[in-house]
This record gives sequence, C-alpha cells and structure tokens, in this order.
Amino acid sequence: MSIPPAEAGKKHVPYVPETMEMKEFTLRAMLLGLLMTVVLGAANAYLGLRAGITIAATYPAAVIAMAAMRAWKGSLLEENIARTAGSIGESVAAGAIFTLPAFLLAKAWPSFRFADAYWKSTALIMVGSILGVLFISLVRRGMVEDPELPFPESVAASEIHKAGQRGAQAAKYLFWNIGIGGVIYMLGKFGLFAADQDFPVGVGSLGRSQVRLGSAGSTRVVATGGTTVFAAPSVSPAYLGVGYIIGLRLASIQFAGSLLAWGLMVPLMVYFLGPQLKAYLPADTPGNWAAMADAVWRYIVRPIAVGGMLVGAAYTLFKMRASLTAGIGKAFADLRQTADQQARLARTERYMSSKTVFSLIAVTFVLMCLLYIKLSGLLWPAILAAVVMILVGFFFATVSGNLVGFIGSSNNPISGLTLSTLLIAALLMVALGVSGTSGVAAVLGVAAVVCVSSAVAGELLQDFKVGYILGGTPQKIQAAELIAVVVASLVMYFPLMLLHEGSIKAGGVGFGGPELPAPQAGLMATLALGIVGGDMPWPLVVVGIFFGIAMIMMQVKSPMLVAVGMYLPFGTTAAIFVGGLFRAAGDWLANRRGFNAAQKARVENAGVLVASGLIAGEAILGLAWAGLQFAPAWARPQLFKNPSYLVGGMILMATLAALMIFLPLTSAGDPNEPAPPTAMM
Repeated sequence: MSIPPAEAGKKHVPYVPETMEMKEFTLRAMLLGLLMTVVLGAANAYLGLRAGITIAATYPAAVIAMAAMRAWKGSLLEENIARTAGSIGESVAAGAIFTLPAFLLAKAWPSFRFADAYWKSTALIMVGSILGVLFISLVRRGMVEDPELPFPESVAASEIHKAGQRGAQAAKYLFWNIGIGGVIYMLGKFGLFAADQDFPVGVGSLGRSQVRLGSAGSTRVVATGGTTVFAAPSVSPAYLGVGYIIGLRLASIQFAGSLLAWGLMVPLMVYFLGPQLKAYLPADTPGNWAAMADAVWRYIVRPIAVGGMLVGAAYTLFKMRASLTAGIGKAFADLRQTADQQARLARTERYMSSKTVFSLIAVTFVLMCLLYIKLSGLLWPAILAAVVMILVGFFFATVSGNLVGFIGSSNNPISGLTLSTLLIAALLMVALGVSGTSGVAAVLGVAAVVCVSSAVAGELLQDFKVGYILGGTPQKIQAAELIAVVVASLVMYFPLMLLHEGSIKAGGVGFGGPELPAPQAGLMATLALGIVGGDMPWPLVVVGIFFGIAMIMMQVKSPMLVAVGMYLPFGTTAAIFVGGLFRAAGDWLANRRGFNAAQKARVENAGVLVASGLIAGEAILGLAWAGLQFAPAWARPQLFKNPSYLVGGMILMATLAALMIFLPLTSAGDPNEPAPPTAMM
C-alpha cells in the first residue's frame, strides 16, 4: 500500500481541489454524524464488554453517510464530515469499556449507578477524548503526509466515498442484516431457542480415581476425580460476525486459548482438586460441579491468562519498536514549524494552531489535576499522576497514530498501550507509598484517560488522512471530532450502565460475569489491585508470564490473542471460531467458482457489511433487552419454558451460516468490472 518511489516526490493533489468551494461542515452532516457516533459507540460498547473486541466503525459509517447524503443530495465533503463524526464513537467506547468497569471490579467505586459513576465516568472519558484530539493535532502533519505510512483503512474509506454510486447496494447489506441480527437475538431472549448450552464431562470418577505417586504397590496415592463442563458455541449474530470479520486464522488463535483453558487447565485442576472441591458442594445439588469448574477457571486460570496478556502486550510493542521510534521523531520535528510557514498553507493544509492546542492542553491539565484529586482524595500523588498522564498520554497518542498509519485502527493495540500506562502509574504510586482504594483509583484514572486518548488519537489521524485524500478542510475535521467526542463522552455511560444494571436485574452479576466478561477491564482491575492493593496471586501470574514467553519462543502469531481466549468464556470464543469457519467456507466457494480478484473484493466487502450488520443488530437489541429488565415481566414473554439448543439453536445457527456464506457470493458481479476498494476491517 505504500507509495511507489516514482510518485513519492510528487505534490499531493486532493480529490476535491483546494480552490473548490463545496458544502462541508453543515448542520445535517453533524447531526447524522452525532447520531452514528452514539449508535455505533453503544454497539461497540456492547460488543467489547461481551467479546473483548471492538470493530472499527469507519467502514459502516462511510456507507451510512454516503447513503444518507445521496438521498439528501449532499456533497462528498459533507459525507466525509458525517463519517468523521460518526466513527469516533467506537474509539470512545473502546477506551470506556477497557477501563471504566475496572473501577467497579476493583471496588474503587461503590456502584455503577448514576450518582456514583456518571460524572466520574463522563469526566474521565471527556478529558481523555479531548486530549486525544489535541495530542494528535500537534503531530498530524508529518504522519498524514508520510508516504511510508500506507493508512489502509483510510484509503479504503476514501475510495468508498469516491465510488458513491455503489452506496445504495452497500447500505442494503448493512441495514437488512441489522434487522436480522436483532430479530435473532431477541428470539433467543424470548425463549424460542436456547442460545447457549453447557455439557458436563466427567474427569475421572470421584471416589474411585487416583494417581499413585510412586512405583507399583506404593501407598502414596492421591484421590482424584470430578466433573467439568464444555460450552457449545453461542448462537450469537454478534460473535459470529466478529469471527467472520477477523477471519479464521485470528479466530483460531483466540479459540486455541479457550481450548488450553477449558480443555487442559480446568480439567486438570478439577481432576486433582475434585475431592477437595466436593466439600464446597451442597450435598443435594450435584449439578454445582459446573459452578466449581467456573470458579477454577475464574480464580486460577484467569490470573495465568493475565500473565500471558502482560507478555503479549509487551511483545506487541517490542515488535513495533521501529515504527514507534520513527513516529515520535516525526512528532518532535513537526513542533519546530514556524507561524509564517503555517500562514502560507492552503485551505486543505490548515489545522488548528499549535498555540490554541497548547492552551487547551494546559486548561485540560488543570482540570485533570482537580479530577484526580477528587477521585483519589490525595493531593500531590494526584498531581504527579496528572503529570505522568500528560507525558505518557502524548507519547502513546503519537504511538497510536503511527500504528494506525501502518495497520489501521481495527488492529491498534490500545489495550497493550493502556497496560503499559497502568503499570507505570501503579509502580509510581507504590514508590510514593500510596496504597489502598485511593491509590487504585488514581492508577485507574491515569489508565482510563490514556486509553481513551490513544484510541481517539488513532481514529482522528485516520480521519485526517481520509480528509487529506478527499480534499477536506482539517480545521473543520478537528471541529467535528471535538463536538463528536464531547457528545459521545456525555452519553457513553448510559449503555454501560444499562448493560450492567440490566444483567443484575436478570439475575447476573453485571461487569465481570458470564454475560459481560469485560476481559480488558478485569485485567486492569486485577493489576491495579495486585500492585497497589497487594492482592495479586503472583505465582499464577508468573506462570502466565512464562507461558507467554513460551508462546513467543514457539513463534505463536499473537500471544495476546491466545491469552484473551483463555480469559473469555468458552462459548464466546467457540462462536467466534465458527464465524471464522463461515468466512473460510465463503472464500473456498469463491475460489471454486473461479472468481477473479475484482469479484473476490466485492464478495469481501459484502461479507464484511453482512457481518457488521449482524453485530450492530444484536448490539442495539442487546441494549434494548437490558432496558426491558426494568419493565414489567409481561414485556419479556417466554415462548418456551425450556427452549432447545440442539433443535432451535442449531436451526438458527444454520440460518446464519447460509446468510453469511451465500449472501456475499451473490454480490460478485461481472468479472470485467474494476475491483472496488476492500473493506480493510
């Protein structure tokens, strides 16, 4: 995707010439963008809490903006502003779901209800979002104009805007499947079919199994035996859609982590701990072996996964060390630009002035100091935490932008950057002698702001690049982003609160439970409590660290993804793996039918839109279902008292398989048509 050497020296010519006057920053474009940022942000919050993965919103936002603006006879640059504002909600959501639940899981907040959490959550998200916009505004020019940064998703989004005549067909794939995904999800909730099924599996036989620790005839015998469980793949449009988008290879790597957890570690622990675990089981409820297996996974295997995630995050950053160093170097070089040089810039090259940016950063820093003092109840440690946040936040915002330039925002390792920040802040608090809930709150506050800042910075740089290609005005893109992040920050608490409280109303535990595992937030809480609060099962974490090192030595493609697979419920990763199988089946059929590269590109785009629609449909109706938990019982009718997974669930799974495999194949089109831009998800 990089620019050929022959073209690298040419002056960039935007699609819309810098001398052309065209509607751009309009009320309708902003309103459409703000609506998308709320909806797509909420959908990603749902997906991230459930599956530990968010999906970049640039592509669906581009399709929706294009379809709407064509109906309203809007301009290309209006489409770009709407997509810009609409896509940023996903980044705000990613930062929020990776960190905010950690305050509750670490007991730094008494509850997640409005009075206890709204203003704290909103302040943290808003400070991080605004800083992300400001930080990347300081370093954007060199990175946007760097011919060595390919910006794959930005190029794809800009080409989609240019190819506007394909908008109506693309929108149909997206919107129809939003409806299908939502309907299937609600049918499961209303009891037409069972979306999940656990199968008990005996591991030896309690009372009869034993392991002899010696030669034949030795009396050194350990009593063993117990029962574990395996979960069938969840019948979830969202999980299947995630697997389809990330593909079979990445889905397999994540599923391998679950196989290690539930196929090796949990059965092994249950086998040896069985006689001891039996003492915790009520005599009349033998089925609680499933609860014991879950406890083994939650409190023994998950800390091992935490160690693996730490190594995976560090290894990801190490592999990218060259691009990180180059990005930071360009950032400081760009700060030396003079005011005269800025004044001579054309419309398409004018950004918010550095003076304004630095002034806003200074104001935000003061507000951040007050916020950290309020959160932690400490003075100098809170101010020092704010200083660390500014320094580390700027560094990682630049890192995030540089990574997006190479690999796109979908693959940006935000959680790894946040983990690094959390460790720095936690060790700093320990060095200052800060401990307890106050220290945990300060550490998580730093991590939350840096996480949101890095996510927003990467997405904004991607939007700058799209505007650079299309001929948008950078100042207007910045204004649209600032408005959008403020709106997203004001509303992002509500989908999180709705999901958490709705889960509790339905009999769950909210964040950290089977319905809302929130793996990244759980990791943040574990580390903050472990380092600052002194409540870390270090031997298990160290085992996980060595396990992560072993995966690196075995050249596992993504140790982080394996560790996340260990941390997530088996039914979740199994469903994501099945979605990857659907993608592989569609690719195989495309090859069997002899499709050329252009046809395969159209099939890929349609498949990504189908999967994105299914994800958005379940996410939107998932929020609606959480809201229904507060309504009278008649609003949640149950069609069957004991719905079937093996009958009803498998019928719906087969329906989704047919939809995701065969529908994209119908979009192959004429082999002589030129290839469209691919989705680059």
